Amino acid sequence: MEYKTLNNGVKMPVVGFGVFQVKDEEECKRVVLDAIDTGYRLIDTAQSYGNEKAVGRAIQETNVPREELFITTKVWISNYGYEKAKASVEESLKKMQLDYFDLVLLHQPFKDYHGAYRALIDLYKEGRIKAIGVSNFYPDRLVDLALDTEVVPAVNQVEVNPFHQQGAALIYNTKYGVQLEAWAPFAEGKNGIFTNETLVEIGNKYNKSVGQVILRWLVQRGIVPVVKSANPIRMRENLDIFDFELNEKEMKAIASLDTGHSCF
Repeated sequence: MEYKTLNNGVKMPVVGFGVFQVKDEEECKRVVLDAIDTGYRLIDTAQSYGNEKAVGRAIQETNVPREELFITTKVWISNYGYEKAKASVEESLKKMQLDYFDLVLLHQPFKDYHGAYRALIDLYKEGRIKAIGVSNFYPDRLVDLALDTEVVPAVNQVEVNPFHQQGAALIYNTKYGVQLEAWAPFAEGKNGIFTNETLVEIGNKYNKSVGQVILRWLVQRGIVPVVKSANPIRMRENLDIFDFELNEKEMKAIASLDTGHSCF
């Protein structure tokens, strides 16, 4: 696994595994264990996913040492405000049987997210969180927060895929030293992404799948993708992206697919 160094020196894997919509506890535990066995070290969950406990069970059962894992959760908007946010992170740690999180994000830029972010700062100072950040913060909200805090977000997780490439977000996040992380890198299969002629043609050249081409494109843009699959074969495939490199012409061809609009 390759790593990115965040703005506070913490190292983050360049590809992550997510568990959005994996509701069944036993299934969630299984897919996380399979993902870790496959080689994933970044595991991404959230309070709103309802599966923190299952992810925690997998972490307790794996033979991979805790310090080799990079565990992320997100504070949901109903837990915003300083006191509620701080208590909710402690509750998430308890659910997952963890002493610390590697990364905690604010899930959406609504309600009292400034108060919630202050809570993350204090938990960061206490060593309960190794890095803090945000999710779904568009450039104006990100810059507003970055200019009004003593701890600039280390990560901003937003939708990024070939149809919604987030060029402005990448520029502003990079300017303020914030690592951009991608949810829905495959656009959840929308708009015929897996049969897109441009992506298929590039994949055929390298004997790679469309999914591998997309993940390689993201990594080359400096973006950390979070992928999800219940299939161990697909899990392995999504990690097998470090033995080829897209050239400038291919990067431009994929850039031409951008619609500038969310797929959701």
